[in-house]
Amino acid sequence: MAYHDTTLESELLEHFSCLSVSMDESVINHELPDLDISPGLLYLSDEVLIVIVTHLEPVSLLRLGSTCCRLFRVCSCDSLWTRHFRDSFGVGLPNITTAGYAAKTAFRLVFMWRALFRNVHCNRSLQEKLFAQVPFPPHAYWTQWLVLEDRVPLPAAQLPCADVEKLWGTPRDLLTEKLQENPEGDETLRMEWRELYNLAVIHHGSTAMLFHYVLKQHQSSDHSELESMYRHYTQCRFQWLFTYWLFRQPAPMNRQLRAIYLQWRKHSKKKVSTWGETLCDVRYLASLHPITSDYWKGRLARGDENVGIHTVGNYFSMCKSVVAWILGRDWGRLKRRKVYEDTLNGVYLLLKREMQERLVDHERFWQVAKVQMSRVCTLEETAVNYVNWKMIETLPYYKLYLVSGNSVYLQHVQGFLRRKRMLHDWIYLEDNTWLRELLPDELFTLLVFDTKISQGSLHGASASAQLSRLVWLYLHSGEQLYMEGVKQAVLQDVHTRLAVSTDVLSADLWQPGLRPVSP
Repeated sequence: MAYHDTTLESELLEHFSCLSVSMDESVINHELPDLDISPGLLYLSDEVLIVIVTHLEPVSLLRLGSTCCRLFRVCSCDSLWTRHFRDSFGVGLPNITTAGYAAKTAFRLVFMWRALFRNVHCNRSLQEKLFAQVPFPPHAYWTQWLVLEDRVPLPAAQLPCADVEKLWGTPRDLLTEKLQENPEGDETLRMEWRELYNLAVIHHGSTAMLFHYVLKQHQSSDHSELESMYRHYTQCRFQWLFTYWLFRQPAPMNRQLRAIYLQWRKHSKKKVSTWGETLCDVRYLASLHPITSDYWKGRLARGDENVGIHTVGNYFSMCKSVVAWILGRDWGRLKRRKVYEDTLNGVYLLLKREMQERLVDHERFWQVAKVQMSRVCTLEETAVNYVNWKMIETLPYYKLYLVSGNSVYLQHVQGFLRRKRMLHDWIYLEDNTWLRELLPDELFTLLVFDTKISQGSLHGASASAQLSRLVWLYLHSGEQLYMEGVKQAVLQDVHTRLAVSTDVLSADLWQPGLRPVSP
């Protein structure tokens, strides 16, 4: 039976892991001191407070209840948690006043069990509890919880008839037909778990009454082991699910996933050589992609690990489609890799916020990816060649065009390349041959078209830093004033060096080296 509302589950996991059974069941009386302060929330009656907190979901209810003793008591009201129990698990609780347990306690226990059970495929500690005695059922405590599940990944149960009567609450009359199939005197029943579940629901009258029966049976149980496993799960759930998803695919799909996961992605061959093995650095693998890094940190789907891992799976399904599309084009290896990388970067930038809130399916990823590929190809055509393409990828307009498609940003990119060419052509003018001969290498390279100016080179008081700032301002703004500043700075530096050389060397010894002519 699945949850109906899982968007708040991650926060519930954290909050319930801090609550103990004794704390839930304790009655805390607290009277407010008669202080001369302005009226506030705590001056309202309990009845009014309950009406207010009725509008809170479980996470907010837990947070409010942790602020003071009185609000803890109000937020532990059975009517509140009975409603949350019904909304979360799809079944109602009977009359709590005669049930013998608190609704909040019931919610907490079932919530912990369901969170563990639905992820049993990647939870080794729970697997050891459930599968340790196969083909026989696990310990009675865990079997009692399995009574709530209509689908159990265990072989047919082999239990004495008396144990079935106690655990499922099913009378012997309903089991007579099965007992007749056994040799005389054999009280062991061999039944499928789903069959036992259906018999129990028929006997108790409804799923809700079956829940009530199991909770009554667990009243005197020690839940410390369940709570301990649950706390461990809350700490490791993202790592467990990611590891399972990455390494436990069927053999053909596992090879495809590895190829797609590492496709055109810089990685350490040494670290990925242990793929799927115990010593594999899974944290490193998660860091190779922004989306898997976000999942590892619990940032997808509001921290819901199951929804988040489905989003991750859909993302890499989209990656496979992108690779197939790119390989179908008559492109070189460098262009294929660049289109792939920029497409994925654009998809991540566009859908990052959406992925943090909800599930993103394959179709949504693929629609965005197709738009991104067309924009990347437009940028590639604008750059003309791969060298220019690598140079413009650091421009803010590059990413802005990827995520918006606004032609204004494309015009900025085109203007940047045009101004870069103008600088190059100016320094290679025939009239500027003497400048090329006298200009030092660290300044000359700043004016060459292929040079990429990094932001780190803009700082400082050196001549190189000053010229870098002027060139950077001209390239990004297009203001002719900065172009004139570049020319003036170059001429001033050359004149300064020429004056120094004249003072130190005689005119007969001065022979400047020749610069290469413009290609």
